[in-house]
Amino acid sequence: MRKYETALLLYNGNADEEDMRTKLTQIVANLSLAIKQLHLLQTDSIEDVRQACVRYADQVEVLLVLGGDGTVHTCINAISPLKKRPIIGILPGGTCNDFSRVLRMPQRLGEAASAIVDGEVVEIDVGKADDRYFLNFWGIGLIAETSQNIDPNQKKNFGVLSYFMSTLKSLSQAESFSYQITTDEQNFVGEAVMIVALNGRFLGTQEVPISSLQPDDGKLDVLIVKNSNLAFFRDLLAMNDPSKKLKELNEMMYVQTTYLQVTTENKKEIDMDGEIIATTPSEVEIIPKHLQMIRAK
Repeated sequence: MRKYETALLLYNGNADEEDMRTKLTQIVANLSLAIKQLHLLQTDSIEDVRQACVRYADQVEVLLVLGGDGTVHTCINAISPLKKRPIIGILPGGTCNDFSRVLRMPQRLGEAASAIVDGEVVEIDVGKADDRYFLNFWGIGLIAETSQNIDPNQKKNFGVLSYFMSTLKSLSQAESFSYQITTDEQNFVGEAVMIVALNGRFLGTQEVPISSLQPDDGKLDVLIVKNSNLAFFRDLLAMNDPSKKLKELNEMMYVQTTYLQVTTENKKEIDMDGEIIATTPSEVEIIPKHLQMIRAK
């Protein structure tokens, strides 16, 4: 018995034709097992993606996105303001595919399609910053500088490795900035090299080892990083012991909140899900269980 009546699969029409044909062959047969009517739509630009999401949101039960974090971010921003929002499934087609990892999606497309077929529909929180939405993170400082420092040629040739190369470059150039943060319970003032509000668990394919990070708990997990030394990031990523207290990491403050207002002495560029969108000041909130998404079992 089929699980879904109608679905639309969006994919990049500008991708290499032979490569895309291979990818579609991998996934369409599997998806058809669970979907009675499966429609495919080529998109030629990010604006095409946005328009397609808005146009078909109330016409299909499921919207399937074959693309990377940037494409997913565009879809989320198109759909989140709508009254009627389809179930969303992500087929990882980018470099990092961070939120697809949160949804436990295999990174091989054929396996990801099978995971869509066998997966479960869950309610997922969505972050909102001013008039924009995000699934994975909102951030300023080092995280935005890392996105800016990525060389497009390196990204094309080295994939995920380009993010680590950019991170190392950004670490060596990072400068601290003055900030003020107001949450629903506390105020913070100080100097930092990075502030990030997380809804997802992955940054550049690396899982942030904080057990409280959940995309359906109605909270944002805010990290305020004071120092950009490599030792701190090594200690954070190696923190696999759930009993280890976050406060033991002297170079970071951690807080959970549903709302934060961030101001900085000088304007800082804001990175949302890997896209540089705006500048501070900014008001950030979480919208609990705003979207239905397919998660692999």
